[in-house]
Amino acid sequence: MRQVSGTSALAAPRPSWTLSPYALPLNALRILAKCALPLILWFSAGRLVRWALLLLAATVSHGSWYQARLVLTMFLFTLVVMTSLATTVGMLYVVREALQETQARRAGGEAKESLFNALNRTALVFAGIYTTWSFVADDAREFAGIDMMRQPDRYVLDAGSGDDSGVAAGLLNLDPKVSLATMIVAYVVKWYFGRRHEAGEGRFSGVLATFGELAFAFFGINAIAAAAGARSDWIGQRSAIAAWHDFAANAEESVPGWKPVAEWLGGVWPYVIDALAIPLTWLTIGILVYGAYAEDTRTTIRGTRLEQAAVHLERTHNWTRLALAKLSAGWTARWIPLLNSLRLTVRGGAPLFGLFALCYVGLHVGGDYLLRAGRYLTASEEPYLWFATGEPVVYVVDLVVTLVTMCLIAATFDLAATRRRLTAGTEEHDRSSPAR
Repeated sequence: MRQVSGTSALAAPRPSWTLSPYALPLNALRILAKCALPLILWFSAGRLVRWALLLLAATVSHGSWYQARLVLTMFLFTLVVMTSLATTVGMLYVVREALQETQARRAGGEAKESLFNALNRTALVFAGIYTTWSFVADDAREFAGIDMMRQPDRYVLDAGSGDDSGVAAGLLNLDPKVSLATMIVAYVVKWYFGRRHEAGEGRFSGVLATFGELAFAFFGINAIAAAAGARSDWIGQRSAIAAWHDFAANAEESVPGWKPVAEWLGGVWPYVIDALAIPLTWLTIGILVYGAYAEDTRTTIRGTRLEQAAVHLERTHNWTRLALAKLSAGWTARWIPLLNSLRLTVRGGAPLFGLFALCYVGLHVGGDYLLRAGRYLTASEEPYLWFATGEPVVYVVDLVVTLVTMCLIAATFDLAATRRRLTAGTEEHDRSSPAR
């Protein structure tokens, strides 16, 4: 018979119904009710700064000294992405005091972390997620839309005459040589402040390294696009590319069911990305803001069979490790933070992430219907009135969806971290209970 003595006779606390994964929507609404005002202020300030930077970039992208203007345009566009970073981190930061996990940390003596430290820690991973998952495409489309709305007549006339006045093309017309030179400068900034960030030096080293990372990517897109365009015919005729097309064609003819399966996967995959990968990317950012989990490869595989394989890899030659790191860089930047977040979130209860993804998708689908309803209610027979009503409707819809999304991310982290802490405490209590 197992008995415990002394203070160990007290059972470790068990999670209450409020920590059930199915209480996630209620916890998100509770956080929203407590922090609605600072969230609205952060979102509004970020949207205003972002819009002002996009308008300034669109204005600067036309005139004399065209290539110099395009360099400045790309610089301003990089600041647009940095503004999105600051707004996201700020909104997640202001709700942290409403989390039960934060209150438990405060009770345990943990000091309050500053916003700049959270921003510095999150910046580089945010940049990787933002670019590899193509969130930056929304910023580019909005830049093009603002530039077209500034001079719609000129854009239409150019389309009819075949001329190119550079409308909506400020991010594309940069000369490849200028792109390459600016890309080198951005790489130096990225490398220098990245090293300082790794060494823990500099309060804003992570933010500056992120700026260099983004600028390096954006300027590099122009140079690579020009080079790819010049070599597209050559690449299409290479034996490896031709062999792959031949293999795909032969597989469709000889392998039963290959074509319908490939078509089915091609149709389903975008929904998998939107329903699972995209919610997990934002959850990753939230986890990094709160500083609970690391995002490196070793943390992801810890406790699994892959950890032993990593130990053997570290014993190999330096050139082998370097080559593998280069080959897997894109994969790790895209998937490792997501896998790590998924693994550690599932520890808080497997249904938790499923409900989070379901709420995320439902929220954004509901946002689409809300936008449609807003446009329907503000429709008018007056010509061009939608110029005045369209943007406020979009703002309100984005405000509602973004605020609830941030609270949903915070609530998911709170439930996962709290359940993990209580479960760990229970397991430790069970192990320390002596048998008599």
